[in-house]
Order: sequence, then C-alpha cells, then structure tokens
Amino acid sequence: MKGFSTRSVHDGDLSLRYEGAINTPIFQSSTFAFPTDDPRTWNGEVPEGTYIYSRNANPTVKAVEDKLASLEGGEEALAFSSGMGAIATTLLSFLGKGDNIVSMQDLYGGTYNLLKNEMPRLGIEVKFVPTTSPAELCAAIDKRTKVVYLESPTNPMLKLIDIKETCRLAHKKGCKVLIDNTFATPILQRPLSLGADVVLHSATKYLNGHSDVIAGFAVGSKADMALVHPRRKLFGAIMDPLPAYLVGRGMKTLDLRVRRHDANAMAVAEFLESHPKVTKCLYPGLRSHPDHELAKAQMDGFGGMVSFEVKGGRKAAEKAIKRFEVISMAASLGGVESLASMPVNTSHTAFSKEERKKLGIGDGMIRLSVGIENVEDLCQDLDRALR
Repeated sequence: MKGFSTRSVHDGDLSLRYEGAINTPIFQSSTFAFPTDDPRTWNGEVPEGTYIYSRNANPTVKAVEDKLASLEGGEEALAFSSGMGAIATTLLSFLGKGDNIVSMQDLYGGTYNLLKNEMPRLGIEVKFVPTTSPAELCAAIDKRTKVVYLESPTNPMLKLIDIKETCRLAHKKGCKVLIDNTFATPILQRPLSLGADVVLHSATKYLNGHSDVIAGFAVGSKADMALVHPRRKLFGAIMDPLPAYLVGRGMKTLDLRVRRHDANAMAVAEFLESHPKVTKCLYPGLRSHPDHELAKAQMDGFGGMVSFEVKGGRKAAEKAIKRFEVISMAASLGGVESLASMPVNTSHTAFSKEERKKLGIGDGMIRLSVGIENVEDLCQDLDRALR
C-alpha cells in the first residue's frame, strides 16, 4: 500500500477524467441529465457512478469521500455539511425509539448536547459513563443498547480509551462502536483497524486544515454506510461541491500538516508544563499524562491539541488569552494557525459547572490548537501573555 502522503495527494482524485485537469473540478450543479430516456427503468435505484441530484451524490463530493475512505482504511465514506451533521445522521441510522446508547461522558460539547437533550426526545435513552475503562464502559450495555460511542483523544481533556479492547467487549454484546477521530486524524490513528465500525470526523478541523469550511464525514463498511446514506439524503446534510473541493485540497497536505502540528504541540506542552503560571498541562505526549503509554501504543503521534490550567483560575486565564498576538482567541481547531479558547465559555457551555468539575475541566482551562507557525514564536507568545 502506498504511503499516507501519496494517498493524500492522489487517492480519490477524479481529475484526469476531465480534460486532463490536475485538480478535481467543482461540479457546481444541483442536478444532472438523466442517464436513460426512461427513469422508471431504475426501479428506484440510482446506478453506481450515476449522478442525478446533488442532495444524493455529486462527483466533487465523491472524490473527497474516496480520498478519506482510503486514508481511514474504510470501504466507503460519506461527506456531510458539518461534523454534527455526520454525528447526528449516523447515530439516527443505528438508533430508534426504545433503544439506548452507551457513551463516554468526556465529549465535545455539541455531541454531549445532542445526546443529553435531543436523543431522549426521540425515545432514545443515553447512558453517560464517566470513565475511560473499556470494562466499566461496556458494563453499562444492556439488551436495548445498540451503540457504544467514543471519543479518543477527548475534547478538551485529551483522555484516551483502549479502542481495540472496547470494540472487543462491545461487539461481544452485539453493539456497534462509533468513534470521533477528529483530533487524531487517520494520520495518527485508524480506529477501523482497531475494530471500530464507524469513524466520524469534523472535517472543519484538521482534514481541511485552513479554517474556511464547515464539513464532516462518516466512514465504515459499505453495509453500514448503506444505512446512513438514505438518511443523509433525506435530512439534506450532504457536503456542497465547493466545500468538498476545499476539503480535498486541504487533505493533500494532511500528512505534512499533522506532523508539524504534532511536533509543535510536543514542544509547546513541554514549555507549558514547566511554566510558573501554569498549574496543569495535558498532552498525551507528556510522560505525566495518565494515558501516555496507551497513546504510544495506539497512535502514531500525539496530535496538535494541548489543554492547560492557568494559575489564578478563570480571571487569570481570560486575561492571558486576550493578550496573545500570534495565537488567535477563537473557537474551533485544526487549522494552520494557532487558536486558543476556554471550554467554560465555548465548547462546553452545555455542561453544568458540576459536570465540568467532575470531568476535570476547570474554569481556568485554555484549550490550545497548536498551529504550524515557528514554535519559538508560539512559546514566546504564550510566555508573554501568561506573565
């Protein structure tokens, strides 16, 4: 099999089919000419490789889907208009009234909000388990459980769970395992090879890498994606052609970017861990991280995300974050530029103060998405702001 950079550049690329263009064209068309004179001959099925309407499928979108499927090692990928669109649509493809889902509690705030507040309205019970122990998580599975939901590394605590062991235990009880792989990307972690059934991404982040699109993906077997695809069409959650082109362009440099994010984050984490204004630094690459050994075994790197607590709590953290000059104070992550935010007033507002405290998310925590800038400039910016 070819290497990640080669596949990032070439796999899924439709360009040479169209007048020798180096880049896959943007098929900015809502509809396509019927491939036969009588659509009734399809018997309701659209032939493979045939495009009818862009809410169902589009050539530019298909190109980027095939690229990610190759990188994740999945049979098929589906592109969505957002990461939350991918998560919600996929969950509703496997869950129905009377079912339940077992989930880690340490989750991205949007996912937590969806599970806590929306799923019960549909008659779906959600069991949040505040642990990263596969045995403890899977002990919550009962006869009505259809899905076990994971995030690893988690947002923003950067906790890891043993994916392979969790999948073994969950499959033994007849459950599907879905995992958000946004933080790691397929460059650093490939959950399908560890037993996961569906991998989810907010492509807004590292896959695109340039903070200029909102997009998402689900990747898995053809059989599982066959359940998700009609619901994506029904809900109208497919990625548009222009964002698909931008994500595909961004993914061509995914391997290069992620390696730079990873190296920079390691250096920044080491700097912050010894800084007098920092009480705690969380990064899987640090030996002090409780899941460091699991990260070494399960991942091919430690990622570009660092979380740290500022001495003095929320007021001190808010004061510091406003003083950054190289780093931007903004939500989101995974772009080439470094971004800092505070979970207490951005990603985790859906959590109560007690829930955040239980997970270890302090009011003075800053979540740092380390970009690809010169690491010396980032450390100087952090030092000046903190001091």
